[in-house]
Amino acid sequence: MNITIVIPTYNEAENIPKLFAALFDLPLPELSLLIVDDNSPDGTGRLAESLAPRYGGRVNVLHRAGKMGLGTAYIEGFRYALEHGAQAVGQMDADFSHPVAKIPELVCAIGEADIAIGSRYVAGGSLDERWPLWRKGLSAWGNFYARTLLGLPLRDVTGGFRLWRRETLLNMPLERVRSNGYVFQVEIAYIAHRLGFKHKEVPIYFADRRWGKSKMNFRIQLEAALRVWRLPWAYRDLSVETRSAATHL
Repeated sequence: MNITIVIPTYNEAENIPKLFAALFDLPLPELSLLIVDDNSPDGTGRLAESLAPRYGGRVNVLHRAGKMGLGTAYIEGFRYALEHGAQAVGQMDADFSHPVAKIPELVCAIGEADIAIGSRYVAGGSLDERWPLWRKGLSAWGNFYARTLLGLPLRDVTGGFRLWRRETLLNMPLERVRSNGYVFQVEIAYIAHRLGFKHKEVPIYFADRRWGKSKMNFRIQLEAALRVWRLPWAYRDLSVETRSAATHL
């Protein structure tokens, strides 16, 4: 199966060499990576380009003009991957918070589902053991808040470690997505749910980043809190019955 993992980056130069090595050590010979870099001041995009020849055409880099946000990075990455023939499209962070070793399990999971999700909140899943209780509580509350307001059946709606079937993404109106921070993960999960796509959650241990700095800030948190309320109205026209065979690129 031709799998492309889309990885948005901003100042992740410390992580990129180690991440490439770990990903290409997986027993997935058709795995390729797409780095979507927002003109990182630390040279992440240039570094990724310089490392790409080592991996025989399995790394591509999209260079963007500036810090344009997570949501638009993923939409551009999804479109690129689909246009270049990916049969499955993955998403993950560059900071090793998502366990690389779990990717083969996600690949197996989409054999029986439309979306495979690396989940912190199913049996066997967990958060970094070094996190204080208040931080774990904040993470759990944000996830519960979105799940409850939107009536979503999946347990981890805010996580960004996912693998999508090609056909699933092609049948989702990605051009309508407006979230640009981490609430992007909630929005596309909600679209998939409205359209009746089947998910399967794979338990993961979510580790805190070891290198580099977190991109989370108050503006991103505020967008998440407000955007969730708007989603039911924005996608009120979507349902299993309205799912179209037409593609949405």
